[in-house]
Parts: sequence; structure tokens; C-alpha cells
Amino acid sequence: MDLGLQGQWVLVTGASKGIGLGAAVAFAREGCHLHLTARSADGLEEARQAVLAENDVEVHTHPLDLSVTANLEKLAANCGDIDILINNAGDIPAGSLDMVSEEEWRRGWDLKVFGYINLTRLIYAGMKSRGHGVIINDIGNAGERLDFDYISGSTGNASLMAFSRALGGRSLDDGIRVVGVNPGMVQTERMTKLLKARALKLYGDEGRHAELLDRYPMGRGATVEELADLMVFLASPRSSYTSGCVVTLDGGVSSRHSIV
Repeated sequence: MDLGLQGQWVLVTGASKGIGLGAAVAFAREGCHLHLTARSADGLEEARQAVLAENDVEVHTHPLDLSVTANLEKLAANCGDIDILINNAGDIPAGSLDMVSEEEWRRGWDLKVFGYINLTRLIYAGMKSRGHGVIINDIGNAGERLDFDYISGSTGNASLMAFSRALGGRSLDDGIRVVGVNPGMVQTERMTKLLKARALKLYGDEGRHAELLDRYPMGRGATVEELADLMVFLASPRSSYTSGCVVTLDGGVSSRHSIV
């Protein structure tokens, strides 16, 4: 299927590994040119080389800490005309209310919640002036499957779900689509980190984290490729009527409201 993305410019945040890198590769395979950003310059260069090894596209890297507003402004200025923004950078800590300090809570939200909102504000302005664009917010199903033991993440994700819906409900008036994506567990280093924290709380042994996967459909998290392919489709003209909604990719976990 031709998704009609050839030659478009895509900005991916948190692009040095995991979901961000997977999204970069998936868009490059559709013929998109890339701006990649993350904290690690070395990680970004490795990502750039991985993309260029298989695709004839342009790839520019921007090593920046996106929890700093001045860096977001610098990024937006240096990227020029962007057709698609993938907001993905974020690492909100796990833990209950008594475990996550105010400093940790604010640090996590500065990168993910306010990072998404402020970068969207900057990129949206340029898209509006050109009359077209797509913004995909990679959020997470903790925003709909509220979790006391991931309270900062659940609260932040719920905020970004509301942000995506509110903005995307009117953005088509400016020729822009805004869509949220709510993955459940995805097979990344972060998934392992979160499962280890939960196993330590439940069993007193983080080494038993793999046992928690028995609770998930198919005994696994989603693959990075499954999520990246969804993002590419949602960003494409094939999904041109999609805006102001959140698409969940978690194998039905958020919908399992069984009384058993």
C-alpha cells in the first residue's frame, strides 16, 4: 500500500532508541526525510547511521534536552518546515504518591507533558501558516487504565489524552490533524525497567519481572514495529479523516473490565 508520504519531513523526539528509533525507521522506509532529537549525541548518530544504511533519505540530528523550553525553541527554529511531528520523548517515573518526589514528578512532566505541549505549540504555528500538518502524540494506556503505582504517569498521560483530543477537535480548521496513540507495554528497555519495579513491589524480587507478562495478551508486550506502523498509517493521507482521538494499542488490556 502506498501511504503517500514520499518526500515529507518528519520530526521525531526521543529518537535515539526504542519507539522513537522504530518510528524513524518506519517513516524512512516510506521515503520521508527526518529530523531526529534526543539527549544523546552518540545515540542519535547511531540511529542516523542505522536509518541511512537502508534508506535513501536525509537525516539530521539534534542532541538536546527537551525538558528545557529554550531547547524546544532552538529545535523548532532549526528544523524548518515540518510536515509531521512525532512527540515521543519522555520517561515519567513509576511509583505511588508517597514514592515519587515533587522533584521527580516535575522532571518527568517537564520532559513529557510540558515538552509535548510546548513543542506542539511551536511546530503548530508553522503548520498553520502552511495550511497542513500532522501531530502524533505517543502517550500510553496508563492514561485510561489508571494505576496507583504509576500515578505520575497515569496523571500525565491523561492530561496528554485530553490535550490531543481538545486540540485535534479543532485543528482541522487549520489543515492540521492531531492524534494520540496509547500503547500498553512495548518491548523496549523501558518496559523491562517498569516491569522490574513492579516485580520488586509485588514479589520483593525484580528478577521475577518476566512472570508479569503472563498477564498480557499473547504473553508479551507490543513490538516496536507494531506501534511504529500504526503511527505511520495515522500520519498518512490514508488516515486523513482522523483527528481529535486517541488510538489504543494494548491487545485489549484497557478494555478488560471483567468481573472475574
